[in-house]
Amino acid sequence: MKAIRFTAAGVAGMAELEMPAIKPGHALVRVRSAGLCHTDIEVLHGRYGEGAFPLVPGHEYAGTVEAVASDVTSVKPGDRVAVDPNIPCGHCPACRKGLTNLCASLKAYGVTENGGFAEFSMVAVDHLHGIGDLGFATAALAEPLACVLNGLGAAGLGTGNSTPGTALVFGAGPIGLLLALSLRAKGVKSVAVADISEPRLAFAEALGLEPLVSASALSARARSFDFVADATGVAKVVEGMIGFTADGGTALIFGVCAPDARISVAPFEIFRRQIRLAGSHSLNRNIPQALDILSQDDGTMARLVSHQLPLSELLPFFAKGSGDPTTMKVQFSSEA
Repeated sequence: MKAIRFTAAGVAGMAELEMPAIKPGHALVRVRSAGLCHTDIEVLHGRYGEGAFPLVPGHEYAGTVEAVASDVTSVKPGDRVAVDPNIPCGHCPACRKGLTNLCASLKAYGVTENGGFAEFSMVAVDHLHGIGDLGFATAALAEPLACVLNGLGAAGLGTGNSTPGTALVFGAGPIGLLLALSLRAKGVKSVAVADISEPRLAFAEALGLEPLVSASALSARARSFDFVADATGVAKVVEGMIGFTADGGTALIFGVCAPDARISVAPFEIFRRQIRLAGSHSLNRNIPQALDILSQDDGTMARLVSHQLPLSELLPFFAKGSGDPTTMKVQFSSEA
């Protein structure tokens, strides 16, 4: 089978691999759509996970069950499924608290185990979730959307707190826009997106979000958002979030900053203005909730998929991206 394969840190190429033998409790999935995430690039360069090479990357994927092990009864060939990539140990302190995304020995398809940038992928059946008649490209958004939902949960949305009236998301890339659209789906009436790219902001506006680009437009909105989130991973942006958060509001660190990055925050301001700071990592067994939202969406979230490509055409995006600010979610598609 054809696959993208990382053979060493910084080395990626096309490979012809043997079909994986199906282990007990597993199914062979024919991959129909798999999304490229910045995490895949970090994995390639050994900056995320265990640096397990050689590796087939790809942790955002959906497809059809091709075959199952003899002991499997929960899925059958032909089933249309999305994959939960996280593989927690189930018994460390974090897992026992239900925080499987913070597992002390967390593994994942596409990070430590072969993932979705291949024609076929072997997956444990308890990591497969039915997608009904949802399109494969849309279903492959379930993993990043589940990460968003985990972040919103960590920030207290959907836990009995009142819904924020206003929200601001820094970053109009695909994950920032998915975060903004999720806020709107959860009932936030006014959702703004800030970015330095005017083409990306134009796209955000076309999705029904409020674009904010100029420094003056931002400065006029100081302390006016009940909920503020960073989806840029830029430390300076994170540092400035508190200045846009309303008294009693919440700020979410969602983007992935460099591990050695540091910010300066005045603890008195957090205390005096009763600001809630939250962080989140990955997804936490919430693919079904993400699929439910995608199935009810009017197609707006699916518009985030800008490219559906054969495997060989996807490879250049691991090196430098497209360079085009209108590029959003890039996916491998077996139908491309």
